[in-house]
Amino acid sequence: MGVPVEIIIPKKALPVALKLNPKGIILSGGPASTYGENALLVDRKIFYLGIPVLGICYGLEVMGQMLGGKVAPGKKKEYGSTEFTLLKTNPLFANWQKNKKTFTVWMSHFDQVVNPPTNSIVVGSTPEVPVAAFADEAKKQYGIMFHPEVHHTQYGKEILENFVFGICKEKKEIQKLEIEKLVDDIRNQISNQKAVCALSGGIDSAVAAVLTHQAIGDNLTCFYVDTGLMRFRETEQIKETFKRHFKLKLHIIHAEVIFLKALKNIVDPEEKRKIIGETFIRVFEREALRRFAPQGKPICLVQGTIYPDVIESKGTKHAQKIKTHHNVGGIPTKHGFKIVEPLRMFYKDEVREIAKTLKFPKDLISRHVFPGPGLAVRIIGEVTKKKLDILRRADKIVIEEIKNAGLYSDIWMAFAVLTGVKSTGVTGDERKYGETIAIRAIESKDTMTADWVRLPYEVLAKISSRIVTEVFEVVRVVYDITTKPPATMEWE
Repeated sequence: MGVPVEIIIPKKALPVALKLNPKGIILSGGPASTYGENALLVDRKIFYLGIPVLGICYGLEVMGQMLGGKVAPGKKKEYGSTEFTLLKTNPLFANWQKNKKTFTVWMSHFDQVVNPPTNSIVVGSTPEVPVAAFADEAKKQYGIMFHPEVHHTQYGKEILENFVFGICKEKKEIQKLEIEKLVDDIRNQISNQKAVCALSGGIDSAVAAVLTHQAIGDNLTCFYVDTGLMRFRETEQIKETFKRHFKLKLHIIHAEVIFLKALKNIVDPEEKRKIIGETFIRVFEREALRRFAPQGKPICLVQGTIYPDVIESKGTKHAQKIKTHHNVGGIPTKHGFKIVEPLRMFYKDEVREIAKTLKFPKDLISRHVFPGPGLAVRIIGEVTKKKLDILRRADKIVIEEIKNAGLYSDIWMAFAVLTGVKSTGVTGDERKYGETIAIRAIESKDTMTADWVRLPYEVLAKISSRIVTEVFEVVRVVYDITTKPPATMEWE
């Protein structure tokens, strides 16, 4: 919103607030419990500085716990979409269009405030949470149980704007996306060293590569590792795209045999991700040392890591590990590179804005997100060459039919999953025991939350019909209608 912020861990909140005298304080959401062993609480004095405070989800619970209210486990968990009813107007919920009192919000919690803080009044509720928002207008202290910062909460941005500009009286600073600053930062990190970029073909690594090339020119070499875990014709398409649009040195490393050998008999999804991360870095080490070691200079590894990768891999102090992203938690602690991550603090939608500024081709900007570990996390159970072939053919059909229906650009990500569940079918009047494919199509903006896409029945019917007739091993197709949370985007 054009307002600078300082992100502070709880135990440092009071001294930093005293030093900076900010115009407002936001207590964020988080995975802890306020009455648990690992409760993250701030110094109570922070609430008596005369600075407006907004508590979001866990932040609301912290306020409830520390200011005379009561927090208790909920009777039901509440994840994803729910309806919030505004019970009393106040500055945090000012200026609603047409005085709308009920709107959709996104939840992710189990605990809840059952009694609001002393001198606070309840200003909003949901069907499961009577105290979904409270306010102490005299002290300018507010708590909301839902997440206004996520794409799926209606009026979420307006709530934050009301707090920042209306209640805290902040002033907007005009902030431009300064490509030159990003390039300068990369140049300062790498200097005159050689660098290799892990190019996956996705938008994140492509943007990181182009920015790095602007910074260091021919000192950058891009490696694309064909792990054997890629989508249908992915390697060929990436080769064509980067040859046509970018003047980058690109080397393709064919490593399917190495990755499949490393994944043999591995079933646990976290172990898969870690193995893929380590194998990936070892392949890079081997190729980079072979090409650049004779020059005797250190080598930088440029990655397209973005902020959701960091958060979900427990890459920040109080984050909870959701899954190990191969380019964060999957990287072994000992390796021969200096890691450079130009986009580490950006979200996906911000990376796409950078790509537009860099005049990337539209089809690359809108290309669906693909996980770093590839199809390995879309195969439940052991990864084999045969399973990859089945999944690749099914996934190709999903994408083709969504494109045929003109829906591709409206969807964040659509893909097939080989569930590992065998099911009975009938083909040619014969009983057949075959595979079950799950289809997932989701819409998101920041990857932190996602909703399932209401694909037209005729599109789902066409996808199902084609998969069971063209992918002979499959006898059943199901559609995943789970939001994030409680599910993740990928199945593993």
